[in-house]
Amino acid sequence: MNTSNFRVEYDLLGERQIPQEAYYGVHTLRAVENFQISGVTIAAYPELVNALASVKQAAAEANAELGLLDPALRDGIVAACVEVRQGKLHDQFVVDMIQGGAGTSTNMNANEVICNRALEILGHHRGDYTYLHPNEHVNLAQSTNDVYPTALRIATCFAIERLLGAMKILRDAFAEKAEEFAGLLKLGRTQLQDAVPMTLGQEFSTYVVMLDEDMARLGETSALIREINLGATAIGTGITAHPEYAGKALVALNRITGLELSTAPNLIEATQDCGAFVQISGVLKRIAVKLSKTCNDLRLLSSGPRAGFGEINLPPMQAGSSIMPGKVNPVIPEVVNQIAFEVFGSDVAITFAAEAGQLQLNAFEPMIAVSLFRSFKHLTNGCTTLAERCVKGITANPERLRETIERSIALATALNPYIGYKNATSVASEAHANGTTVREVVLARKLMTESELDDALRPEELVRPRVYAAKAVVPKLSTADEPAGAPGLPAD
Repeated sequence: MNTSNFRVEYDLLGERQIPQEAYYGVHTLRAVENFQISGVTIAAYPELVNALASVKQAAAEANAELGLLDPALRDGIVAACVEVRQGKLHDQFVVDMIQGGAGTSTNMNANEVICNRALEILGHHRGDYTYLHPNEHVNLAQSTNDVYPTALRIATCFAIERLLGAMKILRDAFAEKAEEFAGLLKLGRTQLQDAVPMTLGQEFSTYVVMLDEDMARLGETSALIREINLGATAIGTGITAHPEYAGKALVALNRITGLELSTAPNLIEATQDCGAFVQISGVLKRIAVKLSKTCNDLRLLSSGPRAGFGEINLPPMQAGSSIMPGKVNPVIPEVVNQIAFEVFGSDVAITFAAEAGQLQLNAFEPMIAVSLFRSFKHLTNGCTTLAERCVKGITANPERLRETIERSIALATALNPYIGYKNATSVASEAHANGTTVREVVLARKLMTESELDDALRPEELVRPRVYAAKAVVPKLSTADEPAGAPGLPAD
């Protein structure tokens, strides 16, 4: 052992000094020097680090069972892997997520950290590879080309579970508000124009449904990602691996992770195909699209407080301006909007990376990994933030909701079954031109009695289907019946 602050390690390019306290080795050091790209290391995604340790543990157990790895060495490797999966040594996974080499640097970082910790457990010093070697033992019967994609899939399974949990929190927050606002009548809008009445509860219930649908789609992708290529080694032929290795490693991996993984039926195809990641990214984009749309709605509905919609109030989180006193901005919906924009871009990056694979390997899985896990992480944090710091604190403005309903010419739509579309259009046009209400115009023209009008405009009847009596033919209005200069109303 070198008693200085460094130890010497060797690779095919020569020797390098490694800090004595480091658990990583020469391959990791070169990768750190080569790939100073994003500043985001593997350690930023604990699911990936734990997945790598799970693969290494399963491989050691399978190889020992097959008589290819000494039981004492297996025990050291397994003990080191368990520690990593418990959250230890994550700071030693120092390679940048964006890297060349199809993930080889990530695999070697895992091999070296696990090897050096196992050496300590076995009573040796870090770097004493004559007793236990990163490639010969920790990486036995493996290649980056099956370790890396298998770890990505395992990490994705756990990332899906975490995102589903965060979406459930947000979904339940919207559901509570939908129930709270169930009796508040308001005006719906299409194309930002007055449409027909609805309740604020109905409006919030749509966000519940959208989240339910997206949670279902995300759950479906979880089954797709559970097919792994461990045992494929370099290109899928299984070279250097025992014929029974893939099956035994799978059994161990399922036990270690608690997942129901399966071995791909064609390992050559599975080693080069990244279609599953493209599909998952598409679902994440779908989630982001609808979350962003929801946040657009929240910003519009809360706009004001005097000159906007002003129908709901978002909880104030911070001062909104360095120059305008009293201004409060919708900062939580805004940050979720920006998360969505990032997810859109990551989906494009994943698409290009999956397409760029050539022949028996895709060398661009690191870009898939960093883009995918960033989307998962930010969407997960975004959902919980939106729920806890926005949705749960939303309040309604009943007076404003009532005002928009009473003054809206859109109420004329509810009178179509009683006075006909032509009359309803004329009523709406006159009300709009003269600044009066639909109720006032209908009563002035004696198109309906007050009791008939009250019945037709009952709040509970305005927000659901209703059985109407057969309508008589409505006489055609003369042009004199149309208020001068009043605009007609479109059908939708």
